[in-house]
Amino acid sequence: MKTWHRYVICVALGLIGGAAYAVQQVRGGLNDGLVANGPWETGKSFGTADASTLTRAKVALSGLLALPAKEAMYFTATRDSDGRALDGRCTYEVRGGTLDGRWWSVTLYEGEGWLVKNAANRWSIPASAVSTDAQGRWSFTVSPDAQSGSWLPTGSVEAFDLTLRLYHPSADIIKSPEKAQLPIIDRKGCA
Repeated sequence: MKTWHRYVICVALGLIGGAAYAVQQVRGGLNDGLVANGPWETGKSFGTADASTLTRAKVALSGLLALPAKEAMYFTATRDSDGRALDGRCTYEVRGGTLDGRWWSVTLYEGEGWLVKNAANRWSIPASAVSTDAQGRWSFTVSPDAQSGSWLPTGSVEAFDLTLRLYHPSADIIKSPEKAQLPIIDRKGCA
């Protein structure tokens, strides 16, 4: 074999291997610089000039369209408050209180940032859709079956995640998201 053939083969293998590694890194999820708070996770650099190129690529791939933290913070849960993976065949109660920001919503996604197909055409619960009690507490249901009150349908998908968007969060949450009072995700039962 001629020397230039070897160079071409090595360059081709290097390009293929490098491309496969890059795809694996970008599709690996938003896991660099994560801050955990109960079942919720966020990154302090999402939507900022400080975000690494890898974080920006992951945010772009997930469709998060991240705003700077002073505009919005994004908390994602793939597990319930007991650490079990969220399962679309189960029913959950999401309970919280006053969130330290101007407005919030919780959206249900199937893997890789896709909205879950469902007959009710519901994908998100905004703050305005839940009733609060005198102490500011609220709750809604996440379930494969229709529920009374505020609920998000899972479409019975095998796995899903919830994204809490907190718009205009307080300076304290921006500085220390791990200390924020975020909702609890309580599994009630499975079909």
